[in-house]
Amino acid sequence: MSLVLPSELVVDRFLPTVRAMLATRLADRGMTQQEIATKLGVTQAAVSKYVSGESGGDDRFRDHPETVATVDRIADGLAGGEMDGYDALSELLALIRDLEDRGPICELHEEEMPALRGLGCDLCVRGLDPDVRAERDVLANVRTAARTLASIPEMAAAVPNVGTNVGMALPDAHDETDVAAVPGRIYEIGRRIEIPANPEFGASKHVATAILAARSIDPEVRGAVNVATDDALLEAARELGYDPLEFDADYEDRGEHLRDRFAERGSVPRVAYHRGAFGIEPITYVFGPTATDAAELVSDLLAEAA
Repeated sequence: MSLVLPSELVVDRFLPTVRAMLATRLADRGMTQQEIATKLGVTQAAVSKYVSGESGGDDRFRDHPETVATVDRIADGLAGGEMDGYDALSELLALIRDLEDRGPICELHEEEMPALRGLGCDLCVRGLDPDVRAERDVLANVRTAARTLASIPEMAAAVPNVGTNVGMALPDAHDETDVAAVPGRIYEIGRRIEIPANPEFGASKHVATAILAARSIDPEVRGAVNVATDDALLEAARELGYDPLEFDADYEDRGEHLRDRFAERGSVPRVAYHRGAFGIEPITYVFGPTATDAAELVSDLLAEAA
């Protein structure tokens, strides 16, 4: 992954555009090119290019309403003497912060670093505080788990008709919006595993329900994968020392039923399954401390069952 700082985009794309806009507006207000050059801290030759339209720039900034309003305000202030360089700098820094908050700078950053797409990145706005770090760590773990599932030779046969998903909860998760999973689920297509998108929070109700039920009994269990229920896989779990827990599929409140079954057992099993019901496909949940742990256990179970 290439590393591009947002500040690089500010220097390379935003600043030339804004300087050109300011130069044009200051010229329209009767300032000479040398006076404009002094105000902007550039050469007179650069101002000449700005005013003639030869400097290029980025239309995303040039046409942005907030940029236009800020540039007009600075131009009026500099031309009328109500603003100095410090005031203009303050206005521009405030504008940059606004444009970094899901604005044009953020869009450009995702274009330059495609790996940022789907992460809900807000580093420029909030910084790397503990909550953001926790979210990024969970999303990264789910991505790794999804890749792990895609690399398992036997996985295609284990994907149910409704699709597989893998999820992981934040440490203090309260509802499904605190659980990251793959949007649209993971499908088997032509014996290949298809991962349609990067993980997002709130992307899977069913996996989130299972994880939240598990966390209510054991907060250390934060990850899960769902696969098709298969007797060979359940026997493999027993062979590896795990005692699968069966639960009923036909419950209106699946989360409450799972919590009750886990509480009856006194712990969260690594493997829990149901045999299906009318209109409900048989599904097995494999749990783990993280999404990656759950995916790795799926790999072990499928290898043992093969």
